[in-house]
Amino acid sequence: MIKLALLRHGHTPWNREGRIQGRTDIALDPEAAEQLSKLALPDSWGHADVWSSPLKRAAQTAQIVTRQTPKTSLALTEMDWGDWEGQHGKDLKADPQSGFKDIEDWGWSFAPRGGERVDAVLARLLPWANARTHDTLAVCHIGLMRVLLAHATGWNFEGPAPFQIKRNRLFVIEISDAGWEMQADPIRLVESNT
Repeated sequence: MIKLALLRHGHTPWNREGRIQGRTDIALDPEAAEQLSKLALPDSWGHADVWSSPLKRAAQTAQIVTRQTPKTSLALTEMDWGDWEGQHGKDLKADPQSGFKDIEDWGWSFAPRGGERVDAVLARLLPWANARTHDTLAVCHIGLMRVLLAHATGWNFEGPAPFQIKRNRLFVIEISDAGWEMQADPIRLVESNT
């Protein structure tokens, strides 16, 4: 069995503005970088392999929190949000023509207009995740975390999610021959000693 810990990247200007980022390569804002510099992985995760999305916001978060350069994988790139990238979620939700749906109404076949289907995201993530042979930290994006945690919990994007993704926490999935299982409680990052 190995453990896969998922950590969401820090805030960017677009996060704070409520814009959908997707694959748009936005860096962390200075405030987020400063906040992250005061945090670190718990000692129990110091041995883990460190991976991140190649997008700046994730790679920067991994570098700051772990004090090492992460390996990157295209598989960890955020979901392609197509025509919705750069737009405000609240505006899309208010426009009945946008095709916007709340996450609990997605189902596995949902895709933003011009974007990537949820089941396609899972299809590109599973080979990467199942190839891990050591405990691994993956610093990535909320879209990917939702997909991986849905797979681990059996949630099908219908009805309320059985998890709530917050920043500065490790969401741990145990991967074994018996399958995937999400640990019940996320693990908080700790205050840095450096």
